[in-house]
Amino acid sequence: MKLNTKIRYGLRALIEINTEGDLGLLQKDIAERQKISIKYLDPIIAALKVKGLIRNVKGKKSGYILAKSADEISVYDVYCAFEPELAIVECLQEPNTCDLHGKCLVNGYWDELNRDIKNSMQQQKLKDFFK
Repeated sequence: MKLNTKIRYGLRALIEINTEGDLGLLQKDIAERQKISIKYLDPIIAALKVKGLIRNVKGKKSGYILAKSADEISVYDVYCAFEPELAIVECLQEPNTCDLHGKCLVNGYWDELNRDIKNSMQQQKLKDFFK
């Protein structure tokens, strides 16, 4: 399993935004601090806004702040801003596409591993990166 760069950069952007508190952080500053091109950061910021994880600060220099507190935002929330429900193997998401559906001896293992990864991502909150 490999997490794409949008997920990883989205998490880094949220961490950077959190460091500014309620002041707001401009997208160009996030890009500069995290060494991400502004062009690549555009859809990441848009996805985080759509998911309700960040919002604009009103004012002359409209930056971004967290839309929720850092103890309410999980790594899984960030994941879901860019991907559908976690499924480490296709048959967990689309069981009817597998010829061995209902007969597969390892399906239970994949399902348990998938739940463990999801639970770990849900338990890891943004605030935990600052301890």
